Amino acid sequence: MFVVNAKNRAQMYAFLSKMFASALDEKLIKEFQSDQAILELVMEEHRAWFETTPLPELEEALNVDFNSLFVMHSLPIESSILEDKEEVLVGLQNPVMQFYFEHGYELNLSKSELLAPDHLSFECAFMQNLILKKEVDAQRAFLQKHLLNWAPIYLLSMMEMAQTPFYRGLCTLGAEFIIADYEGLC
Repeated sequence: MFVVNAKNRAQMYAFLSKMFASALDEKLIKEFQSDQAILELVMEEHRAWFETTPLPELEEALNVDFNSLFVMHSLPIESSILEDKEEVLVGLQNPVMQFYFEHGYELNLSKSELLAPDHLSFECAFMQNLILKKEVDAQRAFLQKHLLNWAPIYLLSMMEMAQTPFYRGLCTLGAEFIIADYEGLC
């Protein structure tokens, strides 16, 4: 299902990072409407919904779904999922932040609306960085210690709650890709 060369892996993690950071805006929706490859990758047989729904209605449905899934119900933050706490660890007390630090990845949370270093968007961006730096052992270790422990099950749970074909497909794609990516590294 997934092409395993480094460039495609890095692009997929960049895509996932962007998709889980914030709701789609009008510009990105228009880009996706004209990009059959993206629509087919995310939604396969449901892409007609994305292509034919009027833009204001589509933007509203996607915004409501994103916020319902990833803001109101359950933030995509590793520590809050695994430890079932409302508190998000920051700085080097957060094991993910420690992993970033050990691998020379600087994360400036003050430049982001996402205030948790172990947010799914940041973890995907970190994987992209490791791939581009060709740090295969670190990729494998990060997947084992972090992403695999929570992201696939979280995404599949969110897929069940999603109201739009886009977010159902995105959650499925993210879960399947992370698992397949790890299997490809082993």
